Amino acid sequence: MLVRKLSLYYHGFKALILKLLSHYPSHFIRNFVLVNFFGLKLARGSIIYSGFLVRSPKKIKIGKGTVVGYNCELDGRKGLTIGENVNISSDVKFYTLQHDYNSKDFRAVGAPVIIEDYVWVSARSIILPGITIGKGAVIAAGSVVTKNVEAYSVMGGVPAKKIGERSKNLDYNLIK
Repeated sequence: MLVRKLSLYYHGFKALILKLLSHYPSHFIRNFVLVNFFGLKLARGSIIYSGFLVRSPKKIKIGKGTVVGYNCELDGRKGLTIGENVNISSDVKFYTLQHDYNSKDFRAVGAPVIIEDYVWVSARSIILPGITIGKGAVIAAGSVVTKNVEAYSVMGGVPAKKIGERSKNLDYNLIK
């Protein structure tokens, strides 16, 4: 019983520190603390803007040249991998865990989320557990991604459906 209470206090304290950190006005300090104290794997030159919510930072890996916008939710509980030169706009939510609504005990189920290189996930989109978004794909603003996305596809809507194709000739770096 005491161990359980201490564990809850520890996790609550850690969540509080991450929340306070998310509003600290320095990219450098935020990134330094996330990497060196919380174990988030963040490649050099990537930026996480303020207001974020991070769950299980040790299970999150972000590639070089990637930008994570304001107020994003990064759920690493089952694993979250974000590639290189990925643009994640503000208020995007990545989930790796959810409840099974048909389960008698409302059991938690989930799977890793993988975002490949050169993807653009636009504002207020939601990516559900177990999703892979292929290289160069675009997720339109406000979309809910419930199925894997093919490389270079443009997806939009609720649930997201293919609405176009993106050029395969991509060679940019978001961080200059």
